[in-house]
Amino acid sequence: MRVFTTSAARLGALVLMGAVLGGCASNDVEEERYDGATERQLYQEGRQALENGSFTTAMNRLEAIDTRFPFGDYAEQAQLELIYTYYEMDDWEAARAAASRFIRLHPNHAQVDYAYYMRGLAAWQAGRFSLESLKVIDISERDLGATRDAYTDFTDLITRYPDSPYAPDAQQRIIYLRNLLAQQELHVADFYLRKKAYMAAVQRGRWVLENYPQAEATRDALAVMVEGYLGMGLRDRASETLQVLIENDPDNERLNGRRFEPKYVDDAPLSA
Repeated sequence: MRVFTTSAARLGALVLMGAVLGGCASNDVEEERYDGATERQLYQEGRQALENGSFTTAMNRLEAIDTRFPFGDYAEQAQLELIYTYYEMDDWEAARAAASRFIRLHPNHAQVDYAYYMRGLAAWQAGRFSLESLKVIDISERDLGATRDAYTDFTDLITRYPDSPYAPDAQQRIIYLRNLLAQQELHVADFYLRKKAYMAAVQRGRWVLENYPQAEATRDALAVMVEGYLGMGLRDRASETLQVLIENDPDNERLNGRRFEPKYVDDAPLSA
């Protein structure tokens, strides 16, 4: 274990104190800069910075409006533009928080649909950032918490504001997310089958059918359920589910004609 000398400890304390005082001084300078600025001036400077792609400057001006003029003429528009600014700065968490705040404070605002859309888009980016483009991993095998948030946000948007100009794009993203989330459930189900947790695998398959009925993965969910039932020794239930699988996906890779070949269960193939 490393032991610091008294002089080193004192030096560290002085450095820390200097950093704190420096931060306070910086904040004071920033406040003084805006002391004489009007709300309109701050907004115009923020808008100009935003148009020029100077997002840090835009953020400072828009945040100043939000702090100094929370009920001013430009307050609501500044809050909306802060969402976009955070998004452009790749600060997905701040963008989502700002969008959620706007929705809470202005639920009847004419542009609240934009806040819903941007909240979903920030979650979309948080869940996919640098993964899909690099093709390093299968994103459906990761923790998809942010992706689920995006799915919920986009669904809220099209449910509440079906005529929103952002609804068509949100709908297309929902289709992709639905398939992704369903596929992730099947990865978990496959794990359960390998561990001989057959009931858990069947439940995962049923979850996909009930919650993502339009996803392509529903066909593989049926195959998971067939094998899970076989593992539990419920051949009648397995046969019923197999019949549904054959009717909906006769070319499923687990089928050989009308015969189902288990992937993990040590059992004879099941024929319909």
